[in-house]
Amino acid sequence: MKCFIFSHFIFYIFIFTLFFFLFFLKVALLLFFPQKEMLPNVLDTMLLRNSGKVEERRETGSDAPALPQRFLWCYCYHHCPEDSTNNTCRTDGYCFTMVEEEGGAAVVTSGCLGLVGSEFQCRDTGNSKQRRALECCTDQDYCNRDLHPTLPPLRTPSYVVGDIHHIALLISVTVCSFILTFIIIFCYFRYKRHELVPRYSLGLHPDETLIPPGESLRDLIEQSQSSGSGSGLPLLVQRTIAKQIQMVTQIGKGRYGEVWMGRWRGEKVAVKVFFTTEEASWFRETEIYQTVLMRHENILGFIAADIKGTGSWTQLYLITDYHENGSLYDYLKCTTLDSRAMLRLAYSSVSGLCHLHTEIFGTQGKPAIAHRDLKSKNILVKRNGACCIADLGLAVKFISDTNEVDIPLNTRVGTKRFMAPEVLDETLNRNHFQSYIMADMYSFGLILWEIGRRCVSGGIVEDYQLPYHDHVPNDPSYEDMREVVCIKRIRPSFPNRWSSDECLRQMGKLMTECWAHNPASRLTALRVKKTLAKMSESQDIKV
Repeated sequence: MKCFIFSHFIFYIFIFTLFFFLFFLKVALLLFFPQKEMLPNVLDTMLLRNSGKVEERRETGSDAPALPQRFLWCYCYHHCPEDSTNNTCRTDGYCFTMVEEEGGAAVVTSGCLGLVGSEFQCRDTGNSKQRRALECCTDQDYCNRDLHPTLPPLRTPSYVVGDIHHIALLISVTVCSFILTFIIIFCYFRYKRHELVPRYSLGLHPDETLIPPGESLRDLIEQSQSSGSGSGLPLLVQRTIAKQIQMVTQIGKGRYGEVWMGRWRGEKVAVKVFFTTEEASWFRETEIYQTVLMRHENILGFIAADIKGTGSWTQLYLITDYHENGSLYDYLKCTTLDSRAMLRLAYSSVSGLCHLHTEIFGTQGKPAIAHRDLKSKNILVKRNGACCIADLGLAVKFISDTNEVDIPLNTRVGTKRFMAPEVLDETLNRNHFQSYIMADMYSFGLILWEIGRRCVSGGIVEDYQLPYHDHVPNDPSYEDMREVVCIKRIRPSFPNRWSSDECLRQMGKLMTECWAHNPASRLTALRVKKTLAKMSESQDIKV
């Protein structure tokens, strides 16, 4: 949108500059050459002086010299034909004398001009680069002896048409260049000043009646859980918080929009700014987060959501807890794990997924929810080493009262690398909610594989890699993934060292049961959670 507006702005600057160019050109022509219609008459008078033709033209009313009626003898000098004698020549046209400047000296030439074309030659006045004067006569034989043309002065009192146009053009271009340069400099500094202000700054407009001074986000959320409906902060409180957020720095960017680290009354928060084309994702994620009893320690903490229109574009905000470790994907790339850290990451992740998948019955119940875009980039790592699940823009809900699956109206699709076989070959039953649950479990099996590779055993650890890194390119197509996952039924391989480490061996078994080709054979999130809890207990690890 900004590029579109800026291109239109440049177009208007161009039209504005072109208008000024034409305007100054017209003004310059009027100022420097108001009587251009008189120039031909002045030149004719200069060419025909001392030739007796001015009076003759007045009598005949013609602009051209009268045609001669007999042959003339003329004096010739520097322009004599080969058969001339005694510096004389004979013509049926005109006798002429010309003076021109050559090398700073005046050179005089005399001779005969034939009838054909001589009328135009006698009007020659030279040009701005060569000083020259030519006079013709037909009065009598050797009449050109009495012609004494003189060189025009170096600077004539009146300008010729070519000079006028050059001067006008020069003035116009200069003035327009100054105007255009000024506009560009002005726009540049205005743009830089705009860039210094955070692009998504919402301003600081505290509303003390809604949020008393000293209240922290934790206080507000605890109050809403104990006294409210359990679906999050009241709408007015959310909008007040959104208006008081101050953006600090951009920390991420994806296909949906950007993620910024912001501050609210000194507390760090994460602000997800959606592109306007992703309004459906923003709406769905906000709706899911505000579901009753949705809050869980292993699901990203929702704070507020708001829409702000700025005239040129609409800004969609989703404000959540801020976790400085970033996503599980980022964390695993730069961090190696021991058995304790591995089990903590895995257990906390599946705990959040289990809460999503589980329906809670009661007067204030919670529907079962499937994520549909589960991957390591959509899981965040907290400061204590636990995980929380994020990015619920594609989630589906199961309405048990009507036995319907609430699928969002969203053109966005999940990540192909983490798609289950039934999604890739389009055999997933979209009307059966359990199908989405099992597709999530396939994706979670791949996440467990990513975590397991970074666990050190026997002093050995593998570099971080995405699942199927050795079978498909960085941005695989549906066909690439379908061939590997559905047709060849390939799954990520286990390093040999896993067989000699009991914890990693059990993790490998767990992964295999999660990513089984048959959805009905896969483990549920609750089953995986219990297995990981038992593994931790057997190794005396508190998760």
